Amino acid sequence: MSTLLEIKSSVLRQVQSRQSLLRKAQTPSSTETRSSTRDITSADGGDRGNGEFFERMKSILQKQENLQRSAHSEDPMESRAPPPPETPGQSRAAERPGLTRRELDLLYEEALYTTVNRAGVTSGEYVTNEGELFRYLQEVFKVGSDEHDVILQRVREAKRASYALKVSVMEGKNLLAKDANGYSDPYCMLGILLGQSPKETEEKKERKFSFRKKKDKFEKRSSVREVLPARYIQVTEVKPETLNPVWNEHFVFEIDDVYSDQLHLDIWDHDDDVSVSEACKKLNEISGFKGMGRYFKQIAKSVRANGTAGAAVEENVDDFLGCLNISIHEIPVAGVDKWFKLEPRSSTSSVQGECRLILKLTTTQRDTVLSKKDSYIPVHEMLLHQILEYEHAQFGTEPYSWSGDLSKPAWTVLSHHAVQTDLSPLQQAIIRWQSYSKHHQVQSMDYSFLLELLRSIEDKWDPAALHRELEQSLAESFSVFTEYCLALLKRMREVFPVTSTSAITRFDFLLRCLGQIHSMQAFKRVCPFRNELHVEITAVVKRSTLEWYEATVSSFKPEDCSLEAQLRILVQVVDAVHVDVHRSQNVYNKLFISTVKVDYYSITYRQLEKLVADDVSTAMERVCGTLDQEGTKMTQSMGETLFELYITLKALKQYREFLPLKDAKALALCGFHEWFKTSIHKWLQIVHNKSCDRIRKAVEVDKLEHVDALSKHSSSAVDVTTCFNQVKEFWVQLAWPDSAGAFIFVARLTDDVCSAAVCYSELIKRKIERSQHGQENKHLTNQLCIALNNIEHVRKFLWNLPRDLNWKSLEVAMQESCGPGGKEQVRKALNAQLLNVDLDLQREVKRMIAHLTDKMVYDLKKYIQHISLSPDSIHNDDAVSPLMKYLDDTLVILSESLVKANLDRVLEGLWTLLLKLILDTVAENRGVSVEFYGRFYYTAKVLVEFFHAEGAGLAVEDLRNEDYKALEEELRLNKCSSNELIEQYYLEKIGQQKTLKQTKFGRISVKCYYEASEQKLYVEILHAADLIALDTNGLSDPFVIIELCPQHWFPTAKSQRTQVKNKTLHPVFDELFQFQVTPAQYKKRFACIVFTVMDYDWLSTNDFAGEAICRLSDFCGPDKPSVPGGVKNVQPFILHLARPKPSEKPILKMLEARTSDREAQEFVKKLKEIEKSMGEGD
Repeated sequence: MSTLLEIKSSVLRQVQSRQSLLRKAQTPSSTETRSSTRDITSADGGDRGNGEFFERMKSILQKQENLQRSAHSEDPMESRAPPPPETPGQSRAAERPGLTRRELDLLYEEALYTTVNRAGVTSGEYVTNEGELFRYLQEVFKVGSDEHDVILQRVREAKRASYALKVSVMEGKNLLAKDANGYSDPYCMLGILLGQSPKETEEKKERKFSFRKKKDKFEKRSSVREVLPARYIQVTEVKPETLNPVWNEHFVFEIDDVYSDQLHLDIWDHDDDVSVSEACKKLNEISGFKGMGRYFKQIAKSVRANGTAGAAVEENVDDFLGCLNISIHEIPVAGVDKWFKLEPRSSTSSVQGECRLILKLTTTQRDTVLSKKDSYIPVHEMLLHQILEYEHAQFGTEPYSWSGDLSKPAWTVLSHHAVQTDLSPLQQAIIRWQSYSKHHQVQSMDYSFLLELLRSIEDKWDPAALHRELEQSLAESFSVFTEYCLALLKRMREVFPVTSTSAITRFDFLLRCLGQIHSMQAFKRVCPFRNELHVEITAVVKRSTLEWYEATVSSFKPEDCSLEAQLRILVQVVDAVHVDVHRSQNVYNKLFISTVKVDYYSITYRQLEKLVADDVSTAMERVCGTLDQEGTKMTQSMGETLFELYITLKALKQYREFLPLKDAKALALCGFHEWFKTSIHKWLQIVHNKSCDRIRKAVEVDKLEHVDALSKHSSSAVDVTTCFNQVKEFWVQLAWPDSAGAFIFVARLTDDVCSAAVCYSELIKRKIERSQHGQENKHLTNQLCIALNNIEHVRKFLWNLPRDLNWKSLEVAMQESCGPGGKEQVRKALNAQLLNVDLDLQREVKRMIAHLTDKMVYDLKKYIQHISLSPDSIHNDDAVSPLMKYLDDTLVILSESLVKANLDRVLEGLWTLLLKLILDTVAENRGVSVEFYGRFYYTAKVLVEFFHAEGAGLAVEDLRNEDYKALEEELRLNKCSSNELIEQYYLEKIGQQKTLKQTKFGRISVKCYYEASEQKLYVEILHAADLIALDTNGLSDPFVIIELCPQHWFPTAKSQRTQVKNKTLHPVFDELFQFQVTPAQYKKRFACIVFTVMDYDWLSTNDFAGEAICRLSDFCGPDKPSVPGGVKNVQPFILHLARPKPSEKPILKMLEARTSDREAQEFVKKLKEIEKSMGEGD
């Protein structure tokens, strides 16, 4: 286990011998080294003042808080600024050449042809006025009236478009059950009814058309047209045993007249093996219209045969389930997907259910130049592009927010063109995406609209319906758009700043678009070999971050080439990185993770953290190399810069908390504090020097007046604690992570603060001493009180150091690194510093309190003398009153001027002084009247109540200290009579006997028995043992004297003695004695029997061998049981002998001082003779 000294030495050696943390840095030239040395070691004369130093330190810490606050306040929701323009460079979409005038004219012709050949029902979002559409197209293509008329004339003379109807028979539901099993076997027959005459129309109202008519109806037809009213009759599959069939079959019918033709559909229940359905399936095998007519006649014959058969045959006829008649001109432009309710063919028919059809009109032939191309897709894309440019130009003041909404004329033209060119929904979606995405790269628009276009492609995706050319163009659009977005992503800090709501919203949808593209089936089909999105984004983010960091570094121009200037630039760079990291964590990362599943924060933080670490470690190698030179001192400005750099790095390092656990390890800044270890030691010395200077200045300017009405200290105390608090705050902000290094720094900081506090106490004391000459006593007392409060104010701050400097965590860290011994050593070392400074401060306080109380000595002596000289006849209150009034007046002033802790200390000092003065007075007046001591005894009691002040003052236990108890005992005894003193003397001896255990003077065995009826006390001395040898032969001639004491209480009882037992230390006496004792006598607590063992000398005075004493009430009294046989049957008891020296008793001195009291003198004389017989050697 290392000791604290070993830990400290080890850490210091590490600081002195620390090698460069980054090997790539080159050794600075000698010129640079000399320049760096001048930076660090230049004289402090140019440094700022002490107050400015602490203000500068405070501003450094405040700057970090401001950075955090400003970063949090960058809420994009509060900013309505427009986003910066998106100019990522020349994109491939922007390189696309524009259309020539010839191409524009042909495209204009295509648009006019589409307008002239409109078909289908329009809704409210379409323009029906042809003139309005022409005017709109003129504006889009910038075509004059004359040119328009020429092209329009050419269009009108061209052949009109030929239409076709696409029919998808999807499903039916709730059909009528025709079979015995409760189901039907439904199939559909459908075809186009040609335009009809008005008469036919009237007949149709009475009876619905059906593909299966009776015989006479067919025989009336004289031509194929009359026999076959439906063109291209088609039939679906039979769906057996269902009332909800699903067909999903698709058919195409040519249309003669979109305004009069109708779509007719029958639904039949299939019953026979060969029916109309089987016959109709072979229509596609017939070539020529006449062949089809002949084959349909065969179908009709089969129908007629079925119609004339018997009941058995009739059962095999297909049953009618319902029909539909839909006019072609009622179909909407964009087609219709709808459930149609089935109709009966006559008023007597019974039908039910619905059939779902998808109907769409398209053209099969167009007479325009562009229609002769292999595909209409590029034509429609060119038309959409031309319209987009015009529509976007018409948008309001924020073109970047255009969501792609088209005007009614634009929508009308584009919709009709898509229908007429038979573009599928998927093709239209792809064309719209390609056109809008290309247009966006030239002129920005709303990304959310682009996202909807991508989703539209995904919703309509059908790889089977896509030809190769469209796949290639779609793949190219995906690639171009991705490259465009990645280029913007590289400049995201500039193009999408967090301070702009619209920019962040756009960035969010940009990422969503990228994520949508790479998750689409279409993208995986057309771009199978492209890198995964997160790989591309990660690479772009890394390049972007590196370029941003390099640009940030180059943007700060140093004032000079000095090392300090380079460090200041590093501070600015780290601050900028701090802000960027916060933005990435708080704003950008959320967008990246939610949209493209890329941890943007981890990528950028690890990269920026490494870049910062490389630059800072290189600079700090130079700093440490200079500071390690012997005798090198650090300037204040360099210290401030290094401190600021450390704080900024610490703030940047804290962002690792937001990294995933696996990424938070092995970061470049993990041990950055090691780079600052040498400079921190130098910086702490600067802080200590500046603190001492500030304290001296604070004391100089202090007027020793209260800072405000609620405070009892002066300005210097506030300055000192503020200074200490700033030092504490600096350490808290350092947050040194290494436990061993932290202990060294904390120990030094604690020592510096403590020494500065002691320095302050000495400075304030000297200021008081210098100012006391020529001042009034009251004013000086007030200044002393303020000075005491100042020291107490600082002292209270020091006792918060363990909490402020977080000693607890330091102890825990040392325990983890060095074991329990390390924790204990840290606690002892730091607490010792605090206790020592507290003792120093309390010594200064005591000196100042002594100085304060010394000014009261004269007055106190005067009032105590007044008590001493007061006649015995005066009442005690009157004798004490002057002293109490003086104390009351004085303490009122002190309580107003002192804080509670100092008031208690002054009270303690004053209490000690009063006790000493009273004790001195009593000692000077030995042998005076009892009333004299009574007055001072009363005075002591009154003073205890006064200083306790009903709990508001000193505690009673503190007032009744050893000095008070000695005084109280002195006064109590002195005010007693001589007999009372003698009684007290025996009470004390009885108490001492009870506590007496084994002694070297031996013991005596006795029996005592009180015969109440006779009022006699029987005492039997049995034997003694282990007596001390008092003769030269090593033995003694012992005998025992038995007497009842005190003598004045037993005036008739004479002392009795045993026989002398020669030459023995273990005499056996076995002698019985009796004394006359009344109950009134033995009830007193002081009534006792004294056994005195003496050594008989026939040529000289007997020697005192020891004595023992016991209280009479221990074996006398009505509560003691009577023993048959008396003393002979009583159990003996042992008493240990003692050889006290009576002259050491205060009571004996008091009695000796009463020279006029004969009893007192005789008592003292007797005890002195016994003491004299003990010999000087004892």
